[in-house]
Amino acid sequence: MPISHAARRQLFLDALEGQAAVIPAAQAMQHHADVEFPFRQDSDFWYLTGFDEPGAVALFLPHRPETPFVLFVPAKDATAEVWEGFRWGTEGAVQQFGADVAHPLDQLEVLLPDYLNGADGISFRVGRHSAVEPLVLKVWAQQLDRAPRLGMAPRQLSAPCPILHAMRLRKEPEEVERIRMAARISAEAHEKAREFARPDQNEAEVRATLEQHFLARGTRGFAYPSIVAGGDNACILHYTANNAPLRDGDLLLIDAGCSLSDYYNGDITRTFPINGRFSGEQRELYSLVLQAQEAAIAEVRPGATAEQVHERAVRVLVEGLVELGLLCGDLDGLIEQGAYRHLYMHRTGHWLGLDVHDVGAYRLGEHHISLEAGMVLTVEPGLYISDRLQPPEDQPAIDDRWKGIGIRIEDDVAVSQNGAEVLSAEALKSIEAMER
Repeated sequence: MPISHAARRQLFLDALEGQAAVIPAAQAMQHHADVEFPFRQDSDFWYLTGFDEPGAVALFLPHRPETPFVLFVPAKDATAEVWEGFRWGTEGAVQQFGADVAHPLDQLEVLLPDYLNGADGISFRVGRHSAVEPLVLKVWAQQLDRAPRLGMAPRQLSAPCPILHAMRLRKEPEEVERIRMAARISAEAHEKAREFARPDQNEAEVRATLEQHFLARGTRGFAYPSIVAGGDNACILHYTANNAPLRDGDLLLIDAGCSLSDYYNGDITRTFPINGRFSGEQRELYSLVLQAQEAAIAEVRPGATAEQVHERAVRVLVEGLVELGLLCGDLDGLIEQGAYRHLYMHRTGHWLGLDVHDVGAYRLGEHHISLEAGMVLTVEPGLYISDRLQPPEDQPAIDDRWKGIGIRIEDDVAVSQNGAEVLSAEALKSIEAMER
């Protein structure tokens, strides 16, 4: 069953409770001179409309039940289409995307005041949409100026994010299936990259193998700049230079995923020996990270929290690091003090969906959000042994034999009624699979 943007719009309209929402599309972004970056639609706008052109603006108007969904879109323009490609125009916005009314984008400033008139409030994300924000604030100010005469005005200007992002956090079955597809294609690419990688190649060659597979499978390409990090480069969490030679005896960390045509993403990390055989130290650390990941995934179930998943991974990692002599002290004290953070400095996962680091709260005040069936998160513990961060004063110095080893293992995990489904399981990760 295809994803229903119309059903989402109705839920959103109901949740607005009389407020009018203004949701802009993304703008085309300049790369250099007169060259633009490849267009990427705003995820909130896409979630509600499925419309994939820059500059458009969607209005959601529960106070106007005869026309609750209005689109302002770039007008049909033969000359512009010769240079930039096809536009749906106003007719397409109505016929193909379900708008009740559609107008050319250049009419937004003139028509916006009337459409927002009579709403209980205005829902708009301030600080992000520089082309639309002045128009919304002008309408808001005009309505406030008229309040003394009319005795009424919109009660508030608020962000739509709490409503939209709570909706997006809880995936529909069709969304989980799309993420499952993105994870499957991403896993295929990881397997190809591992088969391809050899000493004396360049990180860039491995990256090309990954991203060629993404494109060959009909995706938009990478979901985020791929990380292909050999040796000590793996200890740089967001390493994207991807231009160093691969050295015999080093590990190769690959963090990469694809983005589908409808923007659902995969996000997988695998780490393996470039020459096909782990050294003793590499094997010990890899085994520890894998053990932590498997323990953390076992925590994923309805009623648990992302914090519990993280805490489980940390406990396994710290216990193992003490056994290996990379940490010393009482287990609970080390965790409470964060004495491990020079070796493991990030969280164990994040939400996954239309954004790679997807929207949705992890906690409300002191209350951690409970996992529910339909939520999707990554589980990605790691260890990064280098001189970049010094150990705390009461912790041992790092022996040279451990340095330059960076390991992360990341899977995409859907919360199911019975626990967890690893969507990226086709990317192998056992020690036996990582060796050749």
